[in-house]
Parts: sequence; C-alpha cells; structure tokens
Amino acid sequence: MKNVIETEGLGRWYGGTHAVRDLTLAVPEGSICAFLGPNGAGKTTTIKMLMNILAPTKGKATVLGVDTRKIGPRELARIGYVSENQKLPEWMRVGEFIEYCRPFYPGWDEAFCKKLLDQFDLPLDRKLRHLSRGMKVKASLLVSLAYRPQLLILDEPFTGLDPLVRDEFIRGVLELSGEGNWTVFVSSHDIDEVERLADWVGIINRGKLELSESAADLQARFRRIECVVSVTRRLPIVLPDGWLMAEMAGHTVRYVESLYEAEASEALLLEVMPDATQITVNPMSLRDIFLALARTYKLNKSAEAAS
Repeated sequence: MKNVIETEGLGRWYGGTHAVRDLTLAVPEGSICAFLGPNGAGKTTTIKMLMNILAPTKGKATVLGVDTRKIGPRELARIGYVSENQKLPEWMRVGEFIEYCRPFYPGWDEAFCKKLLDQFDLPLDRKLRHLSRGMKVKASLLVSLAYRPQLLILDEPFTGLDPLVRDEFIRGVLELSGEGNWTVFVSSHDIDEVERLADWVGIINRGKLELSESAADLQARFRRIECVVSVTRRLPIVLPDGWLMAEMAGHTVRYVESLYEAEASEALLLEVMPDATQITVNPMSLRDIFLALARTYKLNKSAEAAS
C-alpha cells in the first residue's frame, strides 16, 4: 500500500512561534484519515502546506507523489479541497458555479454531479450569496466531488452545519470513498462525526504529531479501567507508562490504559494495587480517546510550565 500524503520533518513558524514542528506523517492510499488536535495545534497550517497555500519553513511533504511546493493545476485537478474559510464567487448562481468549475477538471462525472445535486437538494437558480452556510458548504463539496478526486482534503467542514446537513455531507464523502480507491484527509473538531468516517487517525498537539495509526489499532489499545481497593491510599507518584488520567475517589480507582493487553494490563494493575477487586474494563470511543489524550497534553504542558 502506497501513501498518498507523506511529510518528513515538516515545520512552519511565524517569527518565534512554531505552528508545526518536525511533523512526519504518512496517510495510506484509500484511507479516510481523521487529523485531530486541540485549537491552535497546527491542523490548518499543515493542510495549507499540503495544498501549497503556505510554504514550509523546513522539511518536506509530498501529495500524490509530488513535492507540495510544486503542486499546480495538473495536481489540483486530482485533489478536492473544502475549507470552512473557503471563498466562493457569491455573485454566481449555483448552476453557474458548477458550469464554471466543470472545464477545469477532465475527470468531471456529469452523472455523479447530478446525483449529488439531488442528494444535496441544491437550487440551481439561487445565488451563492443567498444560500445558508450549510448550503454553501454543500455547493463546495459538490464541485470537489464531481470530478472524483484521488484525494479529498476537508478542513473543519462541519462548522456551523445542522445535523441533517452533516449527515448529507458524510453520505457524500462515504459515497466517494466507497466507489473507488480514493483517500480522504479530514481535520475537524466534531469528533463524533469524524468517527463515522475515519479508519485512520493522526493527532497533532502544539505542532507536533503525537500518533498516527489505524482507528482499529487505536481503539484496541485504549480502555477505561475501574477497580475497587480495600484501603484508601494515594496513587503512586510514578504510574505505569500507559496509564492516563488516573484518579482515586474513596475506594474507587479509575484510569485510562493506553497500552491495553488483556492479561498483561490486569497483571500490571494487581502489581501496582494488590488489593484491587471488582475490576471493570470498558472500550472507548474515538471521542473519549481524544479527550483523554487532550487532557493529558494539557496537564503535561502545565507541568512543563511549572518546572
């Protein structure tokens, strides 16, 4: 399996601020990759470098095998891009907008375009300036899907959309990815929506890539664990490497295990707390995993600042 997106030591800074630092990432062909991170983590800056909107300060990146600094019309004809801040020719009607975009893309699929028009219920005679935020996003998505791009890049596409429009949006993306070997790279704060799409996950924090792996592997190694101890005590100062968000309330101990292995993880718990009983182990959603990691990153930042 080849990679559609690859970065090596990618960095971008503004003055003394490092928006992205030493980012090395690989996105497999045919995957739907969720690119997640807290506000200001560097997601949009990374996407702008991938699209050759910004030049990297250091490192390199390739998209569809081409150096991002050399991406031009030929490559853009194979890439779909939808951003929350995307500028549209709002004086155009929807039908005119579609007619304007069609000649730029040799792979334009008119039948697929009509199917998306029906699915999104877009009014051809309405000017873009008179559309709601959700309808404008659907118009952007339509012209980004109609030519069946090899890569679809979505930067915060769900912002301000109502639940029905979100569902239609996701159905459109899934339809694209389900009809061929295309790749989707989506950055979003809406973890619940992304979870319906993603089979690959990358998490960035303070400009640094913290993890990149399949969603199945990520969810397999994260568990929320709870147990009861017979004697109240403080948690050990040094906790096992995989334990996150450990807390004690009375006789109850709760933590997130990020390196879960059934027998080994229970044995480790009993090594740390030999009197542990009523051990419960629960799987975690992608949203729960992200929140646990984001809180851990925040705690680590506070600890660094205090030291």
